[in-house]
Amino acid sequence: MTKKLIVLDTETTGLEVEQGHRIVEVGAVALADRKRTDLHFHSYLNPQRSIDEEAEKVHGLSVERLSNEPEFSEIAEEFLEFVEGSILVIHNAAFDLGFLNAELKRASSNYPPLEEICEVEDTLLMARSKFPGQRNSLDALANRFEISGYDRSFHGALLDANILADVYIHLTGGQSKFEFIASNINSNFESETSELNIDLKKFPIPKIIVSKEDMLANDQRIAAINSKRDSS
Repeated sequence: MTKKLIVLDTETTGLEVEQGHRIVEVGAVALADRKRTDLHFHSYLNPQRSIDEEAEKVHGLSVERLSNEPEFSEIAEEFLEFVEGSILVIHNAAFDLGFLNAELKRASSNYPPLEEICEVEDTLLMARSKFPGQRNSLDALANRFEISGYDRSFHGALLDANILADVYIHLTGGQSKFEFIASNINSNFESETSELNIDLKKFPIPKIIVSKEDMLANDQRIAAINSKRDSS
């Protein structure tokens, strides 16, 4: 049975989980047949601590805005049910996994690290392998693949998960490329087939009229050839 693909992202109060920074938003979207689906998980979270100024500039979420949101422990069970047994697609996976595992551990000692219940694919490592020496941030990849139609005023976990889903599809081959190739094959096949259906009425065979004199001369020529062959 094929494992489901889930593209995931988080927003946090700061960059260092070791300094007690927390998750303020988690978003995940499921892929099916190499396309984004409507199946998703999303929640804002009350971090119960201050938010670094630089982090707030990135995601636009303040302590006041999040004061009435649930704590991670309140959504942990639902989150685990959504992702368990899946392949998690994450950009710079070590960062998000570090925060998520810290939150899970804080919520309950019975919760396993995500790596024990999910496989993980890191699109940052994939991009570095495919585009060595180039900028491979999510924004850089979105620009490189000409992914548009998203409001990028602020970063958001569910927003970035959707963008990352599009990036992942391009990194692993691209749905549109496959459809283009298939379309060309069908088009060429139809073109070649139509060329074989020739209307012979458009190319009439000319009639050749042979006179009696020509027929007699031909008979005499064949007789001469046969006589020469028989005498040799």
